[in-house]
Amino acid sequence: MITLLERKIAFRYLFTKKKDGFINIISTFSFLGITLGVAVLIVVMSVMNGFRSELINKINGFNPHLKVFSYENSIDLNKLKNKNIKALSDNFFLSNSGEAVIVHNSYTKGIILRGYLRDDFKKLKVINNEYFNGNKSILYNHISIGKELSFILDADIGDKITIISPNSIMSLAGSLPKQKSFIIDSIFESEINEFNQNIAFLNLNDLEDFFGLEKQNRYLEVFLKDPREIEKKKDIFQNIYKYHLISSWADLNKSLFSALKVERNVMFIILSLIILIAAFNIISGLTILVKNKTRDIAILKSIGVQNNSITKIFFLVGFLIGTFSTISGIIIGIIFSLNIESIRILVSNMFNISLFPEEIYFLSKIPYEINFISISIIAISSILITCIVSFFPARKATQIDPVKALKYD
Repeated sequence: MITLLERKIAFRYLFTKKKDGFINIISTFSFLGITLGVAVLIVVMSVMNGFRSELINKINGFNPHLKVFSYENSIDLNKLKNKNIKALSDNFFLSNSGEAVIVHNSYTKGIILRGYLRDDFKKLKVINNEYFNGNKSILYNHISIGKELSFILDADIGDKITIISPNSIMSLAGSLPKQKSFIIDSIFESEINEFNQNIAFLNLNDLEDFFGLEKQNRYLEVFLKDPREIEKKKDIFQNIYKYHLISSWADLNKSLFSALKVERNVMFIILSLIILIAAFNIISGLTILVKNKTRDIAILKSIGVQNNSITKIFFLVGFLIGTFSTISGIIIGIIFSLNIESIRILVSNMFNISLFPEEIYFLSKIPYEINFISISIIAISSILITCIVSFFPARKATQIDPVKALKYD
C-alpha cells in the first residue's frame, strides 16, 4: 500500500525543478517514446485486423463457409430440414467441380470449373454484387467467367469459348481430348484476382456431363448466417453427416491465414521494441534522479523512513510515467484508427500521391477493426515493462548510506 507521503514525494520528483532539467528531458523522451510506440502498435494492429476481416469477407463472399464431401453415398439434404440448422444457415446447395483448359482465339488458360443449378447460382454473393455483368441464370451451354480471365482471353459477353477436358475420348484418329464450346453469358468480379483468373461457372448438369461425374459425387456448400466460431458450427454439421468429410473456409485457407498471423505477430514484436527502448530510458532517468536526490534520500532515512517506502517512491515515479504514456498512446491510437481514412485522404492530397489505390487493393477505403482485447494486452504489456525497468533503480536508492551522503554533501 502506498501512503500519502510516498505519493506526494513521487509526484514532486516526477515534476522536478528546472535545475533538474536533464531529468525532465529524459522523462519526456520516455513518455513520448512509450506513447508513440503504443499508438503506432494500436493503429497497425487495427489496420491489419481490418484487412484480415475484409479478406475473410471477400473469400466467404465467393466460397462457402463449409463444404461437405461425400465418400460413397450422395448427400441427403433432408437432414438439414430442422430448426437448429435453419437458425445457422438458410443457404445451402449441391455443387461439383473439375479442372480444364479454356481457349478463346489464340489465348489459353487452365481453370477450375464449378457447377451450380440455375436457382442455386442466383444465390451466390459474387453474382449479386455491384460488379456483376450479365445473366444471373446459368443456362445450358453457357458459362460465367471472371473479369481478369476475360482480359486474359480477350473475350466478352456473347463470345464463344472452348473448354478442353483432361479426360480423353476415343475416335477414329485415336485418343483425343474432350472439348465443348460454351457461350459467355456473364462476367463476375470477386475482388480477388486469384478467383477472377482461375474460376468459371457452368450449369451443374453441363459440368457433370462434360466431365462424366456422377450425381453422388456432388458436395454440399453451406453459407452460414454468422461465420464466426466456425469450428463449433463445423462440429454441428459433422454430427449430422457423421460419415462425410467436412472442411471449413478456415481449413481450406489455412496456409494464407497462418501467414497473416505470423506477419501480424512479427509486426507486434517489432513495434513492441519501440516501447521497450523507450521504457529503458526510464532506467536512465530514475538512476540520474536517485543520484541527484541522494541528500533527500539520506534525510528521509535519518528521520526513520524505511527502505521499502523509498523503493516505492522511485518505483511510483517510473510507474506513473509508464501509465500516463500508455493511456495517452491508447487514446491517440484509437483516434488515429477511427480516422485512418481521413488521414489517408489528407496525406494523398498534400503530397499528390495515391495511397492504397482502389484498382489494386479493391478497397474503397482503408479498413480497420479495433480489438479491445488486443488493446488491453498492449496496455498491460506496456505498463508491466515500465514496472520491471523501474524496480531496479528504485531498489538501488535504498543502498545509499545516509551518514556518508550527508557527510560529503
